[in-house]
Amino acid sequence: MRVIFAAMQPSAKSFLLDLLSTLRRGTMPVGALVEAAQLFGIAENSTRVALTRLLAAGRVERDARGRYRLGEAARPVGRWVSSWRDLERRERRWNGSWVGVMDGEGAARNARRDRRRRDRALRFLGFRSLAPGLSVRPDNLRGGVAALRAELGGLGLRPGDLVFVLRDLDPVTEARARGLWDIDALHAAHRALRTEVERSDRRFDRLSVEAAMRESFLLGGQVIRQLLLDPRLPAAIDPGEERRSLLEALRRYDTRGRSAWAAFLARFGVPHLRAPADTRMGAGAERLAR
Repeated sequence: MRVIFAAMQPSAKSFLLDLLSTLRRGTMPVGALVEAAQLFGIAENSTRVALTRLLAAGRVERDARGRYRLGEAARPVGRWVSSWRDLERRERRWNGSWVGVMDGEGAARNARRDRRRRDRALRFLGFRSLAPGLSVRPDNLRGGVAALRAELGGLGLRPGDLVFVLRDLDPVTEARARGLWDIDALHAAHRALRTEVERSDRRFDRLSVEAAMRESFLLGGQVIRQLLLDPRLPAAIDPGEERRSLLEALRRYDTRGRSAWAAFLARFGVPHLRAPADTRMGAGAERLAR
């Protein structure tokens, strides 16, 4: 297996959050979670300890039968992760305006955990720093500033932070704002992952069931993370062709992943409309939220 997968091994916490985030309905028994985690070298004790801690933090919930689902505290990130299929439908025509987020006042701004959750929310939705305390992105997402304000709040933006529309930037600031994203690096990363997906797809039928489950989970999740962190810029800044090509490759590959996991999930009575995918956002969010 290529080195790309070796660096992606999930922690017990991130694995559980990522696996449970794939459920559109229903729950998973602890036996399924333990057995699935063992495919990735995560010991049973580590899985059970992680479940206990996630339960205490409200990031997972347990029903009367002892089966688990994503908890309320983890649902905003879970919804964001599950939105990858709808990326192209979230955009609208850009009129040249920007959405700005400015640091609010108050003691909370100095809290490390709040700051990290705020930075996570801004990065998830494609914002970049234009000036000290001010982050911006083009106002080209459906729902405009009101929808972004609500989504940012769910992902961790502090209540006192200001979210507003900017218009009529001076030419120098406008040019600087348009150059905040490294488009060449973004395209190169999209192309590299599309190559990995195509390579995995060609060899998929030769893999064992267990290897196919692992590979589709890890690689599919890495691609989802890449797509979700694409800022979805307007065509005037990024035409978006590389993103759309990667998204189409993932949609085809997702069918492979679902087929690899179907028998395992059916054995535990778990709905499997979507393939489990380690987006690596669980671990990332864990670090940012500390």
